[in-house]
Amino acid sequence: MKYAVFLYVIVSFAWIILTDLYVDKLPVPSHIAPYVQTLKGSLFVVLSAVFMYIALKKHRALKQMSEREQELLTLIHAMPDFVSFKDGQGRWLRVNEFGLKLYGLEHVDYKGKTDAELAEYTPHFREALLYCIDSDEEAWRAKTVTRADESFPMPNGEMKTFDVIKVPLFYENGKRKGLVVIGRDITQQKVAEQLLLKKEKLSVIGELAAGIAHEIHNPLTSIKGFLQMMKETKQVDERFVQIMLDEIERVNQIVTQLLVLAKPQMKAYKPLHLNDVIDYVIELFTYEAILQNVQIKYEPRTTAIVYGDKNELIQVVVNVVKNALEAMPKGGVLTITTEDEDDRVHLVIEDTGKGIEQERLKHIGEPFYTLKEKGMGLGLTTSMKIVHEHKGTMHIESKVGEGTKVHIVLPLHKNDPS
Repeated sequence: MKYAVFLYVIVSFAWIILTDLYVDKLPVPSHIAPYVQTLKGSLFVVLSAVFMYIALKKHRALKQMSEREQELLTLIHAMPDFVSFKDGQGRWLRVNEFGLKLYGLEHVDYKGKTDAELAEYTPHFREALLYCIDSDEEAWRAKTVTRADESFPMPNGEMKTFDVIKVPLFYENGKRKGLVVIGRDITQQKVAEQLLLKKEKLSVIGELAAGIAHEIHNPLTSIKGFLQMMKETKQVDERFVQIMLDEIERVNQIVTQLLVLAKPQMKAYKPLHLNDVIDYVIELFTYEAILQNVQIKYEPRTTAIVYGDKNELIQVVVNVVKNALEAMPKGGVLTITTEDEDDRVHLVIEDTGKGIEQERLKHIGEPFYTLKEKGMGLGLTTSMKIVHEHKGTMHIESKVGEGTKVHIVLPLHKNDPS
């Protein structure tokens, strides 16, 4: 505003002097000269009024802009998040109070300095600030909003994690204009997530332990009963011995399948024809299917090669086919199809059995959840784990009274997927 007043004074003096000189040189009669001076003065007043109006208007606009900027700065400084503005060369232009306190830069003249220069003022955060240079460059190259978690230790030893959003700004010609950085402290959220994950793990362990106890308790009860009976009768009955052996084998199967679920096994991964796996399983169940009056339809529409462990894939198909046959005790049709699509092969095994209720279907695959009277509830759990390890997916669809469809998708072999 003071520059406007100074300019007004200069222009006013120039107007008076120059117009007086000009009027004196004009051949104006003496009785008209006063009117010319009056006209000159009136014109000066009008021009001055226009000038003052424009100056006041601009002053008002600048004042409003300044007030809005101050409000914005107050809001930014009050935010419990890190907020900073950098120019196209990575120099700090403005940062809120939270950011200054976070990096210990409250008493540092940060404006115009880069992250590398500011790192010299706060040695503890040196690595964190130098990392910002790389992450800033990633945002510039991406030319769009980027978001990532960044963690670094505090002087008191606490590890802080921030959800960092970076917004790169460009001029119309593509040159870098500025960078807006916003970081929200999500340390407590991460701690809560870890506690929740730990709680879920403990819950799963509890359910698994309860299932194991239930499954092993039944055969142990039978074995104990027969042993007590033989102790009292002083006789060994071959039938009872066979039953106890069967129950011991059942316990062994439970433990074996648990080991498969809980412990990584040695794998023999190699390229193999998926159709060879299907042929083997069909041959395995052909006699049982005939006895149950089940027709097996095999429709291979591909000669796809997958990369995996043949025995494990056989185990998956055996589990699914066995479940399908058990769902059709009075006969039916079992259809198996294979076809490839893009870079994946689809294996579909469909039966015309009794189907599964939707309420029960969502629990299929959970350890020890079974629809069979003598089942252990580990077959499909194991199968899903094997398919997942082969970088595939397994999906089950079913309708009561119509049957069940198991859809397995595996990657086609190009090279070792690991």
